[in-house]
Formats: sequence, C-alpha cells, structure tokens
Amino acid sequence: MPIMPDATTVPPPPPRWTQDAALALVFLTRLPLPPIGPLNGPLAEGASARAMGWFPLVGALVGLTGGVVFAMAALLHLPPLAGALLALAATVRLTGGLHEDGAADVADGFGGGRDLARKLEIMRDSRAGSYGVLALVFSVGIRAAALAALPVPAAVSALVAAGALSRCGLAMMARVLSPARRDGLAAAQGRPAMATVLLALAFGIAIAVAALGGLALPALAASLLAVIAVSALARKQIGGHTGDVFGAAQQVAETAVLLTLSALMGASA
Repeated sequence: MPIMPDATTVPPPPPRWTQDAALALVFLTRLPLPPIGPLNGPLAEGASARAMGWFPLVGALVGLTGGVVFAMAALLHLPPLAGALLALAATVRLTGGLHEDGAADVADGFGGGRDLARKLEIMRDSRAGSYGVLALVFSVGIRAAALAALPVPAAVSALVAAGALSRCGLAMMARVLSPARRDGLAAAQGRPAMATVLLALAFGIAIAVAALGGLALPALAASLLAVIAVSALARKQIGGHTGDVFGAAQQVAETAVLLTLSALMGASA
C-alpha cells in the first residue's frame, strides 16, 4: 500500500540559481512573478548580491522588448527617430525608469552638492533638478539618435547587446567600490563574490557575441570603460556606490555601446 505524503510536509526549496535569476528579474523590471515560485519564501543568504550575475540576461530581455517595438514601428513606416523613441519608451516602461531615475539623481547630486553630505542628501530627494532633467534629455536623445541611424536588424541586435553589456559590469562595480551609505538598498545588497562578477561578464559576452558577432569586442570595451569611468567619478564624488550610481553607470554604458555600434555599423555600411 503506497504511503500518502504528509500534508504538512514542506516542499524542498527551489535551486538557488532560480531564486537568484528571479530576484534579478524582479529587481530590474516590473514584470510580475506568480505567487508560487522561486521567491515564495525567505531569500537565501547572499541572494541579492548573487542576483547581479543574472543582470545581463534581464538586460537582454529589456533590449529585445525595445527591439521588437522598433521593428514594429518600421513595419508601420514610422520615421526612424520616432521608432527609436518608442523603443526606448518601451524599455523604460518595462524597467519602471529605474536606471533613468538613478542617472538623474546622480547628475543632481554630483552637479549641485558642495560636500559629501549634501550630495547624498540631494541624491535621496525624489524631485529632479536641472542637472537631472538635462541628463535624461541627453541620455534619451543620444541613444535615440544612435538607434535611428541603424537599419532595423542592426538596431534590434544593438538593443539586445546594449541591454546585456550595460548591466554586466555592475557586479564588478559593486565588488570594487564600497557603499557610500551604511543604509540603503546598495548597502543591504552586499558585496558580490568574484564568481558572480565572472558570471555577469560571461553572460554579457555570450549575448554580445550572439547578437553582434565580430563587433562584440568593441561594444564590450565601450561598456566596461563607461562603468570604470562612472566608478572613478563616484569614488571621487561620494567615496563609493549607491543604487543611483548603478543606474547612472547602466545609462552611460548603454549610451556608449549604442554610439560605438552606430559608428562602426555606419562605417561598414
């Protein structure tokens, strides 16, 4: 006679990697997850830091969403710039403007703060100042112009690669820099292990190679140089990183990748 399972038996926890990947998806997008799944229950220790290794995969999904919108706009014979703006609007809708908000706060804090305390205070203020508004205008405008200069297939590939590459260096930033605040999301997230940094880089490189082929290397170099530059600026300005700094690094890296690809693909056309 078969033994019936006890109704009170607790099901085994899901594999750790599924929780890390799901946490990355929840953190970087506004996509809802079902109530029963990898995040149904307490998080495993270090899950927030390990989730950064999966950021490039989520970024590729965000970029693909923008690419689909860009392709649909082209099918409707919309002007390339209008299609590019609609594509970026779709990515902002999917992420909730997470990175754009961080970039605007960093621009306001670094541009308007006279000392460390004031800079951090401004960055915590949800209101956007003149530096923040200008940063968003230039970020959206430059990325849209770069996309509009590309044919549709190249633009879709560029968005996927830029989405992944602009997020693959964030784990490296979190490992190299210390949190600028003792409280806050960035401090609570913890310092990722080197294995997480390497996983993020591996995902970013693999996606870039699949999307771009031989152009993956210059695109990767552009993204990493952008993250290094933002890291150096953050260290000088506030002595470390915050969640807003991650957002700014992503925006600068994505812009750098799209500009690089626009220049290279335009030169080879």
